[in-house]
Amino acid sequence: MIQKSTISGVLTITLNQPERRNAFNDEVIAELTRAFEEADVAPDVRVVVLAARGRAFCAGADLNWMRKMADYSHAENRVDAAALARMLHSLYGCSKPTIAKIQGDVYAGGVGLVAACDMAVAVEGARFCLSEVKLGLIPATISPYVIRAMGARHAHRYFLTAEVFDASEALRMGFVHAVTSPDALDARVQQMAEALLQCGPQATVACKRLLQEVAHKNIDGPLISYTVEQIAAIRASAEGREGVASFLERRPPAWLDASKGAVPAA
Repeated sequence: MIQKSTISGVLTITLNQPERRNAFNDEVIAELTRAFEEADVAPDVRVVVLAARGRAFCAGADLNWMRKMADYSHAENRVDAAALARMLHSLYGCSKPTIAKIQGDVYAGGVGLVAACDMAVAVEGARFCLSEVKLGLIPATISPYVIRAMGARHAHRYFLTAEVFDASEALRMGFVHAVTSPDALDARVQQMAEALLQCGPQATVACKRLLQEVAHKNIDGPLISYTVEQIAAIRASAEGREGVASFLERRPPAWLDASKGAVPAA
């Protein structure tokens, strides 16, 4: 149901059910959760790309799964929703930078997958829709990630109207970071991945953690103290010292210089 491959530090996790528009069910959710949790601790993984095959990136919930859920009790629905929530949080909380590579349409829960990634690149023809209210449902489990990714004001419109919006609108609101032609998608995602690979492995992990801790927080004493501690710790680390030294000495840092050995990732 999904495929994985790792090349030069970049792990690509591919949704591989194009005949089902890469919709997910409980089995796919379990597979994705394992894949994201394994990527989080894999020493050979520096970047994670979430991709898909076929005309759709992800159409949300699989129809057969939805039919089965129709007969669930409240308790069974809680268990089911908790599994989806864990999957999304394992993606959002992955310590490695994540890129959504969007080659086709993104609907409902699929929008949550994109939102949980750090970066997103979409093809020009991709369409997006938070369609839940048309089914008498709400995008509850994905909402923390989608609201952070598109902003509350945009979410008010698209959550409530279930309108379809295109890739250019997704770019305008900041939900995706780049829009490209289908032929250029691979190269654009690779460019992003290569930029990430140039950075210090430990610094990248720490910087992602910093972003998640600081975003939407009040700028008060505890937050300022937290940021002070974070920069002090990274400056004193082996990677931080090596990065500054290499800059001052006008040489590549050790993580880019194979002859000196890579600084291990945290």
